[in-house]
Amino acid sequence: MTSTLGSAPSTLPQANESCWCGSGRKYKRCHKKSEGRILQGLITPMREVPANIARPPYADTGEYEAWDEGRVKSPEIIERMRASGKLAGEVLKMAGDMVKPGVTTETIDIAVHQAFIDGGAYPSTINYHGYPKACCTSVNEVICHGIPDSRELQEGDICNIDVTGWLDGVHGDTNATFFVGDVDPESQQLVNVTEESMWRGIEAVKVGRPLSDIGRAIEDTVKPYKYGVVRAFVGHGIGEQFHTDIQVLHYYDSRSSTIMRAGMTFTIEPMITLGTINYKIWDDDWTAVTSDGRRTAQFEHTLLVTDEGPQVLTGGPGTASPTAPWKR
Repeated sequence: MTSTLGSAPSTLPQANESCWCGSGRKYKRCHKKSEGRILQGLITPMREVPANIARPPYADTGEYEAWDEGRVKSPEIIERMRASGKLAGEVLKMAGDMVKPGVTTETIDIAVHQAFIDGGAYPSTINYHGYPKACCTSVNEVICHGIPDSRELQEGDICNIDVTGWLDGVHGDTNATFFVGDVDPESQQLVNVTEESMWRGIEAVKVGRPLSDIGRAIEDTVKPYKYGVVRAFVGHGIGEQFHTDIQVLHYYDSRSSTIMRAGMTFTIEPMITLGTINYKIWDDDWTAVTSDGRRTAQFEHTLLVTDEGPQVLTGGPGTASPTAPWKR
């Protein structure tokens, strides 16, 4: 169960007393089962994007109709994707720099919203299937698609921020997980290994090889730590559409046999857990959390396949994950 009334009070009621959230239910039947877990705060209405910013087809209606977009992009589209990816990477770095105790994810979202507009881009997530915000903020046990709200980040949290911008008719998509103040060693290791697993997956991108190589590389990276690899959410093709029909699994499956070709563009975005990979969706129909309440981390880049190897369209100087950790 989720609350739209903000965080729990400092003094909690007894089990048989009325819950602090105002639901009218006993505390033991309501929020007691959520102790120690993230509770949703107030979510403000969707913000407007100025009329001078070009808009993707779904922006006004929230209805997304896919079309048959070619998997191999033209040189002209690729150049536009470089610009869109660069902007997304810079916006994510800016958002990550804001992460600290006491800052709300709503405040981060406002900054992301404005940064994309200042860059001449439409924040891709706004009204995509009705999603209300300019980014996703997923804290602690939230796997993905957390909606920015009034909850203040707490010392020791980990916070994933996922941003996508639509610039000159194409999308750039990237995310990273950030530490909120001093974070425990277990969570630090989870985040660091998750970032490494993304880069190992990127290294596996080679013309003529199946997409399953990516999932194998990610699994091989996290297996020694006994981490879980979320299977319900995967990487995806991207270009003029936010999501195309390419699916990039973050675990090995021989059926993921699509052969990588020069000019393909897709995301690699592993979601790695300390515990179970099973998940629940909150009542908002977006926020996915681990069933056991244990923490999870994620990193993402948009990739271009070339004959010389992968090119990271959302990486490089001034981004949140500029290059592989072992090359820094």
